[in-house]
Formats: sequence, structure tokens, C-alpha cells
Amino acid sequence: MAGPKIIVIGGSLRTGSYSTRLAALAVKELLLADVEVNRVSFEDYEMPIYDANLENKSGPPAAAVKLKQQFMAHHGVFIATPEYNASVPPLLKNGIDWVSRVRERGDPPYAAFKNRPFALGSTSPGRFGGARALIALRQILELGCGALVLPDQVSVAHAETAFNDKDELAEQPAANALRSTLQKLVEMARLMM
Repeated sequence: MAGPKIIVIGGSLRTGSYSTRLAALAVKELLLADVEVNRVSFEDYEMPIYDANLENKSGPPAAAVKLKQQFMAHHGVFIATPEYNASVPPLLKNGIDWVSRVRERGDPPYAAFKNRPFALGSTSPGRFGGARALIALRQILELGCGALVLPDQVSVAHAETAFNDKDELAEQPAANALRSTLQKLVEMARLMM
């Protein structure tokens, strides 16, 4: 049987983003685990700010439909997020909001978030490593969208010095947390295939 397919999403478009670096590292780790990986950037899925009036008038934007289809084509999801004002960035929240509204072929509500595990990682220059963003993201995914979010997660503090010159995590505890989180994501995705 083929292995699971995992989608990796970075929650920032900022040049030099630490969460983008964490997402890239997650892709490398997953490829070493012999998993099919697809890295997604919101740069390729441009969407207006969610507005129910816009949705009622013309439905979800094509980019939201394509992103929802990406979720549906994978067995597991890893999201790397920065922390903005003790929460998730608006770019990530907007993407989740739009994807949650897409209905195709009689899909049940929140179909993109069901039947696949989610694992989370965060980065921040602060000492908490984006942990508050992880709390907010977990709440959005679990309570808002009904997703299965794994309890394991990785939080990278002092992100400006956390990566070495090979773009790997320099501190062993953070590197181990990333590997462990991804391993559990792969295991759970395999079980849910």
C-alpha cells in the first residue's frame, strides 16, 4: 500500500518568514520519512477577505475551491504559523475561513477538515515560540471546523537564531519536537487512509 500524502502549509508570505522556513524543514523531514509531500503557499491561492455578502453573491473564490481540493487530496496536514498579537495571522485565518465554506458534490460542511489529522507548528522571535498562536489555531480547527488536531506540536522560540546555516533547527529539543510531531502525523494519516 502506498504511503500517506501530507500537505504542508506555511501561514506567512513575509520574505524570510520563520514559519515558511519551518514549513520547508517539515517538507524535508517528511520526504526522509518516505511520504508524498505537497507544500502549499497562500501566494498561489489569492483570496479576498472573507465576506458573507461576497460569498452569497458569487460563491467561494476559485482559489478557495482549489485549496479545499488540495486538502481533500491529502491524508494529513501540517501547518506552520507565525504569531500575530497572540493569535494566528489574518492570511491563515482567511484561508481557513474560505476553505470551510466550500461545498462540492454534496460534501458535508467542513469536509476539508474531516477524516485527516492536522499537526501544528509555530515560530516567533519571542520566548513563547508562537505558543499562543497554536492555542488559537487549535481552537479554530477543532472547535470551528471539527478537525482532528494532534496533541503533539512544535513551538520554535527565538526564531531569528533558531535555524542554522543549513536551515535546520539548531536546538535539539525543537528539532526533536518537529520530528516527533511529524512522525505522529504520518502514523495517524496512515491509520486514517
